[in-house]
Amino acid sequence: MTDDLPNPALLPAGLADLLPPDAEREAALVEAMMAVFAGHGYERVKPPLLEFEDSLLAGSGAAVAEQTFRLMDPVSQRMMGLRADTTPQVARIAATRLGGQARPLRLCYAGQVLRVRGTQLAPSRQLPQAGVELIGGAAPAADAEVAVVAVEALATIGVTDVSLDVTLPTMVPALLDAAAVTPALRISLAHALDRKDSAAVTALVQGGPSALAVLPGLMAATGPADGALAALDAADLPPAARAIAQNAATVLAAIQARAPGLRITLDPVEFRGFQYHTGVAFTLFGAGMAGELARGGRYMSLNDEPATGMTLYPDAVLRAAPATAPMPRLFLPAGIDGAAFRAQGFATVAALAAEDTPQRLRCTHELKDGAAVPILTKD
Repeated sequence: MTDDLPNPALLPAGLADLLPPDAEREAALVEAMMAVFAGHGYERVKPPLLEFEDSLLAGSGAAVAEQTFRLMDPVSQRMMGLRADTTPQVARIAATRLGGQARPLRLCYAGQVLRVRGTQLAPSRQLPQAGVELIGGAAPAADAEVAVVAVEALATIGVTDVSLDVTLPTMVPALLDAAAVTPALRISLAHALDRKDSAAVTALVQGGPSALAVLPGLMAATGPADGALAALDAADLPPAARAIAQNAATVLAAIQARAPGLRITLDPVEFRGFQYHTGVAFTLFGAGMAGELARGGRYMSLNDEPATGMTLYPDAVLRAAPATAPMPRLFLPAGIDGAAFRAQGFATVAALAAEDTPQRLRCTHELKDGAAVPILTKD
């Protein structure tokens, strides 16, 4: 009968244990990034894992409704959701518990989120997050601040070779609205832009409204920020789209002033995955990595309050960060006080039974004549 029982180490798809030393490294990376956030005036909040569904999915939370696990609260008999993203919770806290505080409000957070499905590139369904939200600041300098603070947090833990990908999620909708296109053409263009199919986009806009004629050129301009901004400046944009381009130029100038060595790319027509963003959006990538290290941008918080933020993904950051030496482990025979050695940076591992040895307890050091000395390993 016992052979039919499932393996107790087997976990649901997309969920995994994080073991030593990676669990300790991730926690240390998170706290180092949180220290950077605090140094820029971001105050820490800790929202609950579960909330009532109607508040959890309000505002920007609607964008992750399909990714939210739901369950019935046996106490209140109301539906609850398990957070799939922390940003909507921070927005709720800012609008309610901290609604009377002066703006702009700088908040930061760290915690786990759970999603119904992973993606092909990121199959994990439980994800750590650490981020900043700047609520109540509408100036382009606010967008620049959250991007630069995220870059600084990564640099603090040794992730310095990063690039910032900037997108304008509202640009394509503004052009489509100005052209008053039919629903069918809107869908076709959205699909072609999603696929980066420049030939299809060119064919779809040919002979159409003049507001769409700029799309092929904007697609071709995707790349280093200076070139893309020049293409936007030269394009014949309708007023709403021109305002978007001017705002992007101001934000990028502010970022470059604070982080002159940062590689920045700009894609004016990318809008996938940025459903609730109302201005510039950001993605941070590491050199040679397929996944993203951070993601964020401008959005509208609760009570129609302007906000911007950046979420870092510690699991991806852990893979990008340089390896660090684990804390040395000092074997202590029974009855020895290790306080002095812990003050020197050792993890002291006390013997509890006669069979406990330095090798069995995976120690790197042992005591000899009252001093901690490395244990020599045999080749």
